[in-house]
Amino acid sequence: MNDTKLTASELVAAYATGELSPVEATQNALRVIEERDGETNAFCLVDADGALEQAKAAEIRWRDGNPIGWLDGVPASIKDMFLTQGWPTLRGSRCIDPEQPWDVDSPVTARLRENGLVLLGKTTTPELAWKGVTDNTLTGITRNPIDPSTTAGGSSGGSAAAVAAGMGELSVGTDGGGSIRIPASFCGIVGLKPTHGRIPLFPASPFGPLSHAGPMARSVDDTALLLDVLALPDHRDPAALAPPVSTYREAVRRDVRGLIAAYSPTLGYVDVDPEVAEIVKSAVRSLGDAGLHIEETDPGFTDPKPAFDILWSTGAAKWLDTFPAGSETKVDPGLRKVWELGKTFSASDYLGANAERAALGILMGEFHTRYDVLITPTLPIPAFEAGHEVPPGSGLSGWPDWTPFTYPFNMTQQPAISVPAGRTSSGLPVGLQIVGPRHSDDLVLAVAKLLEEVRPWP
Repeated sequence: MNDTKLTASELVAAYATGELSPVEATQNALRVIEERDGETNAFCLVDADGALEQAKAAEIRWRDGNPIGWLDGVPASIKDMFLTQGWPTLRGSRCIDPEQPWDVDSPVTARLRENGLVLLGKTTTPELAWKGVTDNTLTGITRNPIDPSTTAGGSSGGSAAAVAAGMGELSVGTDGGGSIRIPASFCGIVGLKPTHGRIPLFPASPFGPLSHAGPMARSVDDTALLLDVLALPDHRDPAALAPPVSTYREAVRRDVRGLIAAYSPTLGYVDVDPEVAEIVKSAVRSLGDAGLHIEETDPGFTDPKPAFDILWSTGAAKWLDTFPAGSETKVDPGLRKVWELGKTFSASDYLGANAERAALGILMGEFHTRYDVLITPTLPIPAFEAGHEVPPGSGLSGWPDWTPFTYPFNMTQQPAISVPAGRTSSGLPVGLQIVGPRHSDDLVLAVAKLLEEVRPWP
């Protein structure tokens, strides 16, 4: 059996029957890494020996009938933004010393280990996860496994590329302006940014209220299963939410037919590629045919990019100010510009932007008293040529210019998921975004599951 084509749920079912073992699954994932990672550059660290040791332990647990979790023995990866005991966390930067002690697990890493997932290694990120594509001077360019001439997106591009290529069934990314949903859309996988605080973070991100962690997988069921693992509490995050009162693996099958969805093709101000627009419109039509009540309407806000730019650049400046002297000459030139921009803003500027963020959240809260979910394209364009921050020849100045559907919902801290909706005529994936009110991660997953059922993704 070629388990690299299986979802994590299918893999675990095969473990239970003895049809496959965690060791076989891990060996297959490592084989695909060896075959495809030279082309995609999804991993910055692979620990084959450690992964096989974890897999052997999981195999014994399954053999004895004592798995320690719903995902015990499933091969997974983790973005190189999360602390990992025994592995360096360089965050795509040449300014971080790899020789320092690495003796702490982040909450995300700890939960994965406690639930028996097999950690294959760490995935690539742009430096400090600062942009919507994945490349840096430390590890190079990460490419889309669907078409390696194109970008995988970012900043969780390594995680998306790994999952899409079959280099492990699951991964965990971060999302401060779309960094899970962008590469999920470009690579044709599922990526969820849950409600802020749903997944504990440590250390706290300098990007503060924008920062989320989230699961990435090839199916909605797997995304829900992984969220059940990641949403467990950790005392090191004072902003973390209380534990969920029910499981997401059950909530994902909630019947959402009859609920009211707002469909906003442009948010009222976005120019969308005609082919992308038609693919998303067709997928929304399928949801309507399946019983979701669709109303085409915009939520009623203008582009919040000016406030986002302040929040993003000041966070970057705060982080980079902790780097060693002389780092200005070593960091990504684009990140250096963000650093310099962030230092021009005052505390009053930051508080004003945060007030705009809060007002946007209130507006969306009121909007969701009338609409259960909001549906948009995840991105206005398909994947473009790798190695560029913006599409070549587009005239755009930075990555937020082509991600207008994602960063507003980091500002509002709402759950938002990207689900494959179809492919362009050239075969590139297109994602559809589902946004729900804060704390409605279960609802967002259930609507995503309905889309997956009516628009199966090969």
